[in-house]
Amino acid sequence: GAKGKRYALPHARVLLHQPYGGVGGQATDIELQAKEILRMRDILNEMLASDTGQDVERISHDTDRDFILDGPGALEYGIIDEVLASRLAIETRSIVN
Repeated sequence: GAKGKRYALPHARVLLHQPYGGVGGQATDIELQAKEILRMRDILNEMLASDTGQDVERISHDTDRDFILDGPGALEYGIIDEVLASRLAIETRSIVN
């Protein structure tokens, strides 16, 4: 989402992980698909670093395995801009904005 408009509720869960891909076929096809998944991982890590203010090394480490954050954790990490107290707060913001 756009900076300044990224919200979550306190008990929301945000999951960061590596790209997934179904791989099959001949060995050369599998190699090509694996290279593409690694390329996409690097692009996504760069995007997350840019959007969160975290360095790429931390993003890479955190996304090596599933990395789960609650609302306050996502705020501290830089994924969201505000933890809202209730759904009503979200609906009110949607009407105002």
